[in-house]
Amino acid sequence: MKMFTTPTLEASYSTRREETRQTVVYMSEMARDGSPVNLGEQIFLSIFNVVTRMMWGATVEGEERTSLGNELKTLISDISDIEGIQNYSDFFPMFARFDFQGLVKKMKVHVKKLDLLFDRVMESHVKMVGKKSEEEEDFLQYLIRVKDDDEKAPLSLTHVKSLLMDMVLGGVDTSVNASEFAMAEIVSRPEVFKKIRQELDQVVGKDSIVEESHLPKLPYLQAVMKETLRLHPTLPLLVPHRNSETSVVAGYTVPKDSKIFINVWAIHRDPKHWDEPNEFKPERFLENSLDFNGGDFKYLPFGSGRRICAAINMAERLVLFNIASLLHSFDWKAPKGQKFEVEEKFGLVLKLKSPLVAIPVPRLSDPKLYTA
Repeated sequence: MKMFTTPTLEASYSTRREETRQTVVYMSEMARDGSPVNLGEQIFLSIFNVVTRMMWGATVEGEERTSLGNELKTLISDISDIEGIQNYSDFFPMFARFDFQGLVKKMKVHVKKLDLLFDRVMESHVKMVGKKSEEEEDFLQYLIRVKDDDEKAPLSLTHVKSLLMDMVLGGVDTSVNASEFAMAEIVSRPEVFKKIRQELDQVVGKDSIVEESHLPKLPYLQAVMKETLRLHPTLPLLVPHRNSETSVVAGYTVPKDSKIFINVWAIHRDPKHWDEPNEFKPERFLENSLDFNGGDFKYLPFGSGRRICAAINMAERLVLFNIASLLHSFDWKAPKGQKFEVEEKFGLVLKLKSPLVAIPVPRLSDPKLYTA
């Protein structure tokens, strides 16, 4: 997919850098009077802005972009909350048509709003097709151009809209939760924070800011990210699959067209494969070659095979760049009378049970390092 290729990601670095710097600037402003910050909220804004700017930022600008962003953020949160509620009809299908919990009704309302919102975006893009060069166009313009230029392309505007919905709903929330879990684990563990800080100071220094080019030189921070996704996979059951034919797995017959869930949360904590599986030990990933590509079935944070997450490279860059910048620029302390906790809230998407709130304390001496 064009949006996730290395050339496209390299070309969009300025967008990621700008949004991350805006987050750092905001944190430094809050630090002036010691105000606590909801880290998850700010990370959401940063990642959401990056993803949507890459998708339709070339034509949706100014107040329209702000309004659109606020509406989308609310809808994503509402839809995610509904998806995380246990639907009793899953256990008693005969009662599904009654919708006793009202979940189907609520979801239809939110999906309708989402559908209308994306219609607005696409209408403006259809009008813009052909007015920008291929180098200037955003991802949505590219998809519409492909649909119009290639008669063999199996794309309709409905397909394009569905693809964008999947990318926003699936890409933003999971990246934000991974970032928030990583920050929660780090700030609650001084020994881990100290090692990351030493690595950042050695690679980046105290007289410069973090750039994406630094990330490959930060093996311990990468190990922390991998360990975070081992303990807290953002999709604990991955994306549901459906088998095309009846199969026998480990002696169990799985009928054709069954809905299949892979419990990676349990796999990642299996003592047969992991030493002290419930402990946060980033060092384990310094001692092996496990990566996010799903080649080893004991570690599948993004799935495996043909259905693996298409946006691994972008997610890795977004998450690492965000947390590296926040950890390099600030010390973090808990608000008075509180302490950092890492407790999970289970659902379709794994989240922190309580928002991560912390007070940023600038640690770099040059004020220019806290400007955009």
